[in-house]
Amino acid sequence: MTSAATQPRACSVARTLDIVGEKWALLAVREVFLGNRRFDEMVRQIGAPRDTLAARLRTLVGAGIFERRQYSDHPARFEYYLTPAGRDLKPVIMTLMAWGDRYLAGDDGPPMVLEHQGDHRFVAEVVCAECGTAPGPRDPRPLVTPAPAAP
Repeated sequence: MTSAATQPRACSVARTLDIVGEKWALLAVREVFLGNRRFDEMVRQIGAPRDTLAARLRTLVGAGIFERRQYSDHPARFEYYLTPAGRDLKPVIMTLMAWGDRYLAGDDGPPMVLEHQGDHRFVAEVVCAECGTAPGPRDPRPLVTPAPAAP
């Protein structure tokens, strides 16, 4: 029997990373957000090997992140569209971009700048939906919940 101490923490981050935690998966999501919905466009923009990208797209479709829609019969070709679950990843992509811009951009600055409402640069920030404040170093904290009853 495995002790509770050796069980991994049940965590939504880990569950999410099971689906989008691989580099090519997140870059595919980025490309669809940027309007590149076709496989060949994604290969060009991402630089992923074709077979690897095809596998990641199948995973994202299977997980309900993308919806695949046919746009050509001969040959059969498809575009990828974000589902509601996929659209909910936009803050994740934008926050990763903001982190990279802050810590990895170098002297030349960020490789891509997003414009917001046509008049200023967009920079993502995480704030609490309830009170509108940014998280601090020790807040938020996990709530202690009772262990589920044994069956």
